This record gives sequence, C-alpha cells and structure tokens, in this order.
Amino acid sequence: MLPGKKDRSPVALEQRDVSDDQRMFSPSAARNSAPILAVLQRVLPTRGTVLEIGCGTGEHAVCFAAAMPDITWQPSDPDADARTSTSGWIKFSRLKNVLAPLDIDVCSGQWTVDQTGHFDAIVSINMLHIAPWTASSGLFAGAGRLLHDGGLLLLYGPFMRDGVHNAPSNAAFDAALKERNPSWGVRDIADLEQLGEAAGLVLRETIEMPANNMLLVFSSGTA
Repeated sequence: MLPGKKDRSPVALEQRDVSDDQRMFSPSAARNSAPILAVLQRVLPTRGTVLEIGCGTGEHAVCFAAAMPDITWQPSDPDADARTSTSGWIKFSRLKNVLAPLDIDVCSGQWTVDQTGHFDAIVSINMLHIAPWTASSGLFAGAGRLLHDGGLLLLYGPFMRDGVHNAPSNAAFDAALKERNPSWGVRDIADLEQLGEAAGLVLRETIEMPANNMLLVFSSGTA
C-alpha cells in the first residue's frame, strides 16, 4: 500500500486504494493509460474539447490532459465517489485544461451538456461491458446529438466480433460479468455498428490493444 492510502471496498471490478484527499487509484488505469494515450494522440485533433463518459477515478482524465495541453477535457460520471476522486486528481495535478466532473447518466434522454455545445470527441473507457445495453444505446444517441461533424466516438474495452470472442479469457470474463449481472456483458462490434448507423456514426477503425482489448473509432458525419 502506498503512503497516505487506506483500504477501500471494491469499486467496479477491481480493488482500489484511496488517498486521504479522496483520490482513488485504479490498477487498470495504471496499466492502460499509456497505450490508450498513444492512440488518442494519433486520432484526436490538436485542439478541441473532449467529453469523457464514465471517468471513474479521474486518472485517465489528468493523464490525457497533461499530455495534450491544447485539448480541453470534460470528465463525467454518474457515481458521486468517482466525481469526488476526479476532482481530487484535478486539484492534485493543477491542470487548467480539465474541467470539473459532471453527473451524466447516458441512459437518460438528455445529458447535462446538451445545452452547452458540441464536442470534437467523446471517449468512454471500460464502461459498456459493466452497464446495461441501454447505456450503449444511450451513449450512441448522445454522441449523435453532441459531436461536431467529423467528431469521434472512441470506445475502449473488450469486444466480440460477430459473436466470437478474441480470446478464451474474454469469453470467461463475459460469462463472469453475466453471472454477476445479467444485463452486463462484452458487447459485439456488429451490434455497436448498428447503433452507430442509427446515430449517424460510422466505424472508421478497430485497433487491437494490449490484454485482448480493442479501441473502436467511430466518426460522425461525412468526415
């Protein structure tokens, strides 16, 4: 255990520590931040505003914002503890290009940012498989409303291709998720493409990532 941390009951699918200033520490974020950042630096515009759906601990937000200082990062999460942790990380990092986390539930018909303008990209990391299918449909509907023409929806996590898992470990993971909550599960890329079509989004790139994960790049409009 690192200095200043204390035990915290499991959040999502992992055990996390928490500091005295309420910053949570995610083992998965520590592992995947660098490979995700490498893709973001390649596909995102040099300048713009990015909305993160399901920011979790907030570690991704400050990592990506620090590496891309001309990007304004807007984190969001429906969980109050996650928003508290994200606020702590923003304060700790002293970054000026990360905004205060918002309470956004993708399953709601209208998000708190619907009236504030559009985004150059929307990013969601390891969210769709630990949420009901309505979260997937809500995310795509929101992206269709809120992305600029040519804006990107970036999804990271485990995915199936036409009903087939890309590794036995992901098949076992999918079964464990459904046992824990029948509404959860690894999503099929083909099903997400159908949601994208309905929302005016096209799958432009499927990127293989470490640990049998993928990063899907959807684009809005004609760009």
